[in-house]
Amino acid sequence: MNDEMRERLTRLRSIPALERVRERVSTFSSGDRVIFYLFAILFSAISLLGFYALEQSLLVEVPAYGGTLVEGVLGSPRFINPLIAISDVDRDLSALTYAGLMGLSGTGGLILVLAQYYDLSADGKIYTFTLRENIKFSDGSPVTADDVIFTVQKAQDPALKSPKYADWSGVRVVAIDQKTIQFTLAKPYAPFLGLTTLGILPSRLWNKISDEEFPFSILQTNPIGAGPFKVTDVSRGVSGLIESVYLSENQYYTNGRPYLDGIRFNFYSRSEDLTNDLENGSIESAYDLPAGRQVSRIMTAPYARVFGVFWNQSEKRVYARIEVRKALSLALDRQLIIDEVLGGYATAIMGPVPSGGSVQQFPIPQFENRTAAAAKMLASAGWAYDGSRRVWENKSAKQTLDGITLRTSNVPELKSVASAVKENWEKLGIPVNIELYGPGDLSQNVIRPRKYEALLYGMVIGRDQDLYAFWSSQERNDPGLNIALYANKTVDALLDNVRGSTDQKVRADNLQKIEDIISADYPAAFIYSPNFTYNVPNNLRGVELPQIIVPADRFATVASWYRSTDAVWPIFVNQSR
Repeated sequence: MNDEMRERLTRLRSIPALERVRERVSTFSSGDRVIFYLFAILFSAISLLGFYALEQSLLVEVPAYGGTLVEGVLGSPRFINPLIAISDVDRDLSALTYAGLMGLSGTGGLILVLAQYYDLSADGKIYTFTLRENIKFSDGSPVTADDVIFTVQKAQDPALKSPKYADWSGVRVVAIDQKTIQFTLAKPYAPFLGLTTLGILPSRLWNKISDEEFPFSILQTNPIGAGPFKVTDVSRGVSGLIESVYLSENQYYTNGRPYLDGIRFNFYSRSEDLTNDLENGSIESAYDLPAGRQVSRIMTAPYARVFGVFWNQSEKRVYARIEVRKALSLALDRQLIIDEVLGGYATAIMGPVPSGGSVQQFPIPQFENRTAAAAKMLASAGWAYDGSRRVWENKSAKQTLDGITLRTSNVPELKSVASAVKENWEKLGIPVNIELYGPGDLSQNVIRPRKYEALLYGMVIGRDQDLYAFWSSQERNDPGLNIALYANKTVDALLDNVRGSTDQKVRADNLQKIEDIISADYPAAFIYSPNFTYNVPNNLRGVELPQIIVPADRFATVASWYRSTDAVWPIFVNQSR
């Protein structure tokens, strides 16, 4: 023991208060001294516990860095690239590795990511974005206006055949300087801001790659982006298909490195194998499992999709009669279909706007007996049922409803929904024949040439609920998506107004009118708007699900997901990241 230490101990022993206590205790009997020291120890322990409890009551739990997540996904990636991603798997990985000027929040709104701010001209046609300072790609190189210009112009290149081509065609883009980009539209288009979530590519790596070589670049599976994660490991099977991808945190991410250290994706060709691995713990998360097979903690969000049976009166004139369309719609027991076929993960609808937004859904009429109500509606409009022939006949109109051929995609969900629809309509005395097609075959040989009388199908609606392509009279022919061949001049005007107005209240009011008018016309027997389901581990926190357009939207708040926590004093909460 050195002299300094001896001096400190001597000072401690000579503290006056302690000296007096020591002198007083020295007068105690040996038994009293034992009791005194026991009480002193007990008092000290209680005091320490009290201070600890007080501290714990004042401390705040905050997210901490660390931990990983293992997710299972159907399919295998080909193009981890926002310009040519063609599958949900491609879009998942692109959303994690790339970032756009704007991004998606957990509530479904748009937030600034690579952009610091933007301005909109008074005429609604010019958007000017200014980039943040010191933003970088995952390799540490800077993100500049040149990268934004290159990405958009590449999307506009018809030779690349990008799925984003239609979004960006006709948009003029120029760089004002290395931090400022200006987009000029031919006319006001309110949903444009949503397009700026497009992931930005580093031009210095891509600008010498030809359109022909573009899909085959090594950068397709080893991307360099500005998103929250970066690909650090790719595992392939003997066939050459990618079996797993590991993404680690991107330390350069503009909004701060993610809390999770990484996410591993394991890819499956069969949903049964994926579900089994989730049940046995080989993976921890997965989305949209078959009804009845969800395990662990399930999060849900509304899909921006509507499913129903769309009528084609050009193929069968009987569907031109509103009482026929309405009776067939009212005969459907939507809630039973949702409960028994979809496991309860959907919302019954009567109109074209998906649930989960600001639009109030058109009310679903309630009947004690739907079949009887539908039959009564037909009878009141002059239709009579011939049970021996299984035909509804309207002699004054010289029309018959003697059967329905229902065409749909040969996928499990739609097959089951079609069977339930068939059962409902056959209770009304109408024979139903179901024809199933592969998704590609349905699109090319049924939908595009409009070769169907009744089509069970789902419309994927954009985040801005732009219904123009689905219900404008200008979109009745291929490549338009107005599969009900609907035409209504009032609706046409409202659709144009929704597209052109940047006033959110005006847009919402017009959307409500569109919902009400189309619902009352019964151009389709709308059935349900599905829910997105996401199985996640119980200790994964920070997950917020917006309204889902594509499954990759589940990663809206991925940089804030966490599995570890720290306890800090409130004063340090804002400094914890």
